[in-house]
Amino acid sequence: MDEQNSARVTVEINFPNGGTFGREEIELVNAIRTQRSIIGASRALGLSYRKCWLIVDALNRTFESPVVATYPGRRGGGAEITAFGERLVALYLSIERHAGTAAKKSLDEITASLDWSFDPKARSAVAERD
Repeated sequence: MDEQNSARVTVEINFPNGGTFGREEIELVNAIRTQRSIIGASRALGLSYRKCWLIVDALNRTFESPVVATYPGRRGGGAEITAFGERLVALYLSIERHAGTAAKKSLDEITASLDWSFDPKARSAVAERD
């Protein structure tokens, strides 16, 4: 079964202090790494700057060490991932990979039961109506 036709596990970690870390945060951290700014990351992801800034602020307050270092007004770059942020991403990806490996047999069984004519857009339309 190819990657596109197999189920995958995504992880959201909910920390005891109320912080969270999941796919949305990973995507933002990766975009900041590439764009070297929060506003550049927001544009690349199609999210509002405010939402991205709030996620970065929450991440930096969740941990004792910052995940993203910001440099307001600095010419040539406004943000970068800290060494702690890089380690956090690596640990998260390891957890996600292990969870996927552990769940593979069960996911394969569930995937074999899928109705391939299912239209996820119809599900979204119902959710928007409610």
